[in-house]
Amino acid sequence: MSIETLKSRIAREFGTPAVVIDLDRVERNIARIQAICDAAGVANRPHIKTHKSPVLAKLQQQAGARGITAQKLGEAEVMVEGGLDDILISYNILGEEKTGRLGNLLQRADITVAADNPVTIDGLSLAGRIAGRPLGVVIECDTGRKRAGVETAGEAIELARQIKARPDLAFRGFLFYPTEKSWPETQKFFESARAGVQALGLEAKIVSTGGTPNLGNVGKLAGATEHRAGTYIFNDRMMVACGAATLDDCALNVYATVVSRAAPERGILDSGSKTLTADPGGGLDGYGLILDYPQARISGFAEEHGFLDLSRTNERPKVGEVVRIIPNHVCVVVNMVDRLIAVRGGEVVDVLPVAARGRLG
Repeated sequence: MSIETLKSRIAREFGTPAVVIDLDRVERNIARIQAICDAAGVANRPHIKTHKSPVLAKLQQQAGARGITAQKLGEAEVMVEGGLDDILISYNILGEEKTGRLGNLLQRADITVAADNPVTIDGLSLAGRIAGRPLGVVIECDTGRKRAGVETAGEAIELARQIKARPDLAFRGFLFYPTEKSWPETQKFFESARAGVQALGLEAKIVSTGGTPNLGNVGKLAGATEHRAGTYIFNDRMMVACGAATLDDCALNVYATVVSRAAPERGILDSGSKTLTADPGGGLDGYGLILDYPQARISGFAEEHGFLDLSRTNERPKVGEVVRIIPNHVCVVVNMVDRLIAVRGGEVVDVLPVAARGRLG
């Protein structure tokens, strides 16, 4: 089926905006990153926050992934319901409502959580008590990104000591999300922290690194046991810009319709901030790459309007024309929709629910 025929079919049967994934590219992306992890001798623990689908997580598992990563407890619950196990939740979980749910989940699956402060660790004990078995905890460590994570090895060692003192918790290791350039600092941090926990009689069985932009660094942390990457399954303009992917690796497109052409050099798409999101992608030009008109710009948004700047292109779309867009940041786009339309070889083959959509807690 030609691209034009596929666009017409999707518009006719599903309407636009529609989020479409190419399963051939998805499987190729999965295989490529699995091969990178295998070659580096580390486990692949893919981050499901990008696709939020147990179906796609199982494709990653079948290709060789060992365990998965979730960012929120609600995502992990959906994955367990979908038949997944061995889940790392890479986020501080706080409050009795969440730790109670975590305890119930731990009764059903092997769950590890991240923590970077004593308040979180103190609360996590409840989950272990509810489950009747210790909850595994990794210490999140910051080595330059300035997001979550303790900033010194001494802090990490002290948190490990606090975990050891709680019979409902079990120390499992360290979680890192280095910048693309901070791997030497991460090595020093890890070696110091590992020596400290060994002095406590503990072993870091999990040493987890992360990030699709860091795929070129996989295996560079001596002692790492696994890598967490998520965006690679679909890729987006941000991943192309940082060199982690090519346009041919981008497996997700937003199909949108031109609904207005009120002046020669401008137009309106039916995809606004509620579809493509207003994520600038770290300073990219516009809010998505229109594959059919690469010189056109999506210059701005209202909620349901995508503003087209056509001043740089001689070829311009007509009202009613369907175009394909590579978004700036694919993870947030997926979280805006209920379904992914799956194609293979130009044919529609499935419709996948975004099962963990909106699971923010």
